Amino acid sequence: MKYEVIDLKNIFPQLGEQGGNSKLEVYLPEPMIDMGWADKKRPCIAICPGGGYGGISSREGEPIAWKFLEEGYNAFVVTYSVAPYRFPQQLREIAAVMELIYQNADKWLCDVTKVAIMGFSAGGHLAAHYSNMYNCQEVRELFPESKPVQATILGYPVITSDLAHANTGTFKNLLGQYPEESDIRFSCEKMVSEQTPPAFLWHTAADELVPVENSMLYAGALSRYKIPFELHIYPFGRHGLATVNELTCDENWMDARAERAHEWLESVTGWLKTIW
Repeated sequence: MKYEVIDLKNIFPQLGEQGGNSKLEVYLPEPMIDMGWADKKRPCIAICPGGGYGGISSREGEPIAWKFLEEGYNAFVVTYSVAPYRFPQQLREIAAVMELIYQNADKWLCDVTKVAIMGFSAGGHLAAHYSNMYNCQEVRELFPESKPVQATILGYPVITSDLAHANTGTFKNLLGQYPEESDIRFSCEKMVSEQTPPAFLWHTAADELVPVENSMLYAGALSRYKIPFELHIYPFGRHGLATVNELTCDENWMDARAERAHEWLESVTGWLKTIW
C-alpha cells in the first residue's frame, strides 16, 4: 500500500486563510504487476468523517479506508475545515479533493468515471451537499470546472435543517447560526434533482442524535426523481457505529443487537458493483 498526506492549501492557495488544517490522506493499493495489472485503474472513494462540523472523527476515517482498500478501491480520507470555519469552505475543499483525483489519475491509477463520496453524520451532510451542489456559485468561484461524483454513500447522515428532524448543532457549526426556514440550500433532500447521483444510505431506527427521518427524507427525494438508491434501516444501534465491529466500537459503544448493522459494508460494495 502507498500512503500520502497532502495539505490542501499548499496545492490550492485559492482556498485562502478561511480554512482550517484541511488535508487529504491518500491510501492506494499496490498495483498487481504479476497479474498484468500494472496500469489498471481503480474506482475511488472519498471519505468524509463525521463530527458535527465541530471536529473530525478518527473512527470514520482510516478504518473505513482500510475496508475499501481490501475491495480494490483507492481510498481518500478528507480532513475538512470545521467550526469556526464556515460554509462554503467545506464544499470548496471537497472540490479541491476531486481536482487532485483527476490531476493524479494516471499516477494514482484512478478511474475518474467511478468516483464515490462517502460521509458519516455531518460528513454525510457534506457528501450529500457536494453531490448536489458541486457546481454551485460558491464552489465555481474557486474551481470553475468543479467535478461531480458518480455515487454517494451516506452513513447515518445529517440531511435536513427542518427542525422536526434536524441535528441543530451541526448547522450552527456550519453556518454560525441556524439557517432561515426559507433557505433550502442546506437541506439536502430539497436539493435533489435529475442530476443527483445514485445513493446508498444506512441508518438505525434507534439513532437519538440524528433521527432516522434524515435518511428517509433523502431516499424519498431520490425516489421522486427516479434516482437509483438503496436504503438500509437497522432497528438497533446508537449513532456513530462506523464499521460496527471491534475495529471502531467497544462494548460501551455497541451491544449485540446492533451487530447486524455491520452488514452495511458488504451491502455497499455489492451495490457499487450494480451501479458501476
